Amino acid sequence: MDDRRWIATFIEAQAAEQGAATNTQAAYARDLRDVSRHLSGSGGFAGATQETLEAYLIACEAQGLAPATRARRLSAIKQLYRFAFEEGWRTDNPAQRIAGPGRSQRLPGTLSTTEVERLLHAARDHGRGAAERRRNTCLMELLYATGMRVSELVSLPLEAARGDPRLLLIRGKGGKERMVPLSPPARESLRAWLSDLDAQAAQDRAAGRPASRFLFPSRGRSGHLTRVRFYTLIKEMAQRAGIAPARVTPHRLRHAFATHLLENGADLRTIQTLLGHADIATTEIYTHVLEERLRQLVEDNHPLAKDPPRRS
Repeated sequence: MDDRRWIATFIEAQAAEQGAATNTQAAYARDLRDVSRHLSGSGGFAGATQETLEAYLIACEAQGLAPATRARRLSAIKQLYRFAFEEGWRTDNPAQRIAGPGRSQRLPGTLSTTEVERLLHAARDHGRGAAERRRNTCLMELLYATGMRVSELVSLPLEAARGDPRLLLIRGKGGKERMVPLSPPARESLRAWLSDLDAQAAQDRAAGRPASRFLFPSRGRSGHLTRVRFYTLIKEMAQRAGIAPARVTPHRLRHAFATHLLENGADLRTIQTLLGHADIATTEIYTHVLEERLRQLVEDNHPLAKDPPRRS
């Protein structure tokens, strides 16, 4: 098989056996195509050795790629060759002994509760009409109330929001489902937006058009609001709220959700469940965020932490 067939078969297996999300599949494919281009002169995936794979990673470092990017590409390589060995495409695994650069322990950026409140207020006034403003309010309230990934938020099926308004059913990575509670403001904004959707669905049926099955529908190919469009929306809301747009992303709202819960006494296991983390080690990064904020609080406010006045 040529490299293209290696990649396609591997991606199909990841989707079927591991439940890999569409975005994960696309990331694997991009990384492995880059590896394939580098190996084109040395027999491709079938002929690669540990030395040629290490040479590829060295070339990535020379290009200035971040450690996290190189670690991700090595992970894709390792998984591909593990799969190839299990399928009998190769009798060895040339990636087995390769050590990666590791991931940096950079703390995730977050927002204060005051900044989040300003964003939520800005969402209520942002939009070309009343219905669009209610949609934007619902988007932001649900994002902060649940800590969802942006891909989970924009692709929420309408049926997930029906039934008990106190809980929301989310399908996360690998097709795993979780229930998350909704805050009163989130429930209120959801009810208002569902009323708009029901009115639109009635109009669609009267016109002989099928109603959308998504909570945040769009006329695009996906049928729902895209991540790119929501990314643009949240930047616009940040500007309206008087917050630097560069500091506000959908994922930063997810970090704010987790950090604010931890600050107010939630335990890590609960936060892990709400975020949909498979490993609690991923959730533990938020304890470092809290520790850093507490350290900064002491340094800024404790009298003994300040430099002593100079004597003349």
